[in-house]
Amino acid sequence: MKRDIYKVILKKIKQYDTIVLARHIGPDPDAICSQIALRDAILEMFPHKKVFAVGASVSKFKKYGNLDKVDVATLKKVLLITLDVPNFYRIDGIEGLDYQEVIKIDHHPFEEDFKGIEWIMESACSTCQMVTEFLLKIHYHFSEKVASNLFLGIVSDSDRFLLSYTTVETFEIVTELLKRSKIDFPKLYEKLYERPIEEVRFHGYLSDHLTVTDNGFAYVKISQSVIEEMKVDSSTASNMINDFNYIKDVLVWTFVTYDAKNEIYKVNIRSKGPIINEIASKYRGGGHKYASGVRTPNEADIDLLLRDLDEACKEYKNNVLKEVN
Repeated sequence: MKRDIYKVILKKIKQYDTIVLARHIGPDPDAICSQIALRDAILEMFPHKKVFAVGASVSKFKKYGNLDKVDVATLKKVLLITLDVPNFYRIDGIEGLDYQEVIKIDHHPFEEDFKGIEWIMESACSTCQMVTEFLLKIHYHFSEKVASNLFLGIVSDSDRFLLSYTTVETFEIVTELLKRSKIDFPKLYEKLYERPIEEVRFHGYLSDHLTVTDNGFAYVKISQSVIEEMKVDSSTASNMINDFNYIKDVLVWTFVTYDAKNEIYKVNIRSKGPIINEIASKYRGGGHKYASGVRTPNEADIDLLLRDLDEACKEYKNNVLKEVN
């Protein structure tokens, strides 16, 4: 299927005059950048089409480009392209959309069939890697803004190529992207990693308040009052989760933030061994084996989730690590 998937997707894009691109709720740079980059690339290739990137706007991600303000319920004969989301209920901004066909482009493990074209590539470090591969295969001539967003999405989701699902293919695709676009990639790192002083101080707060159990599970709960006092927003912690990769003896680490505006708890989970996406799925979350998340309005779910993650660390230490040692 992968050999022909590029032609299949391009054929569908050519077929529809109206295309909606959507990603998961609570987006990260990979989700936003893949969505905006593919929208812009389609518009550059087919300027007479109506192409919309939808979902809630996130102020800190406006530097990657603007989302489209459109009443999707008024659109007719629509092709829906979903990016970076494995389960349908987590798609943002498509309420009332009467789409005719759907294309899923995603690098997470399979969770749900969207009843359309499914291009899933778990070996990809990011959805931006997949979009870049697609555009390379169809011989798209990269504009600076499209290439920049794709590069930033790849760098962000691979944590600067440090995570285990960064492959030789990732580097080959990035190399080809740089060759064809001539973007000033060192300059782009500033766009990705520059932070206001409030976020730097908040990073220190996370370090100071991290609880670590005897089983190697680390977590911190961040209340709305802390968010307000430190002058950050409820999504700030999620952008710092990978900064805690290298704490000795910590197997799994979790940030829990309460989003008062949406009355929901946002949970980011990372692992250096125990499989966590199966635990996250119990609480209507999901993701990769070692990088997952949960959103729940129920405070009781948080304590149960933390307990399950601590137990997973205990089992991993008693079984896997003992065998290795």
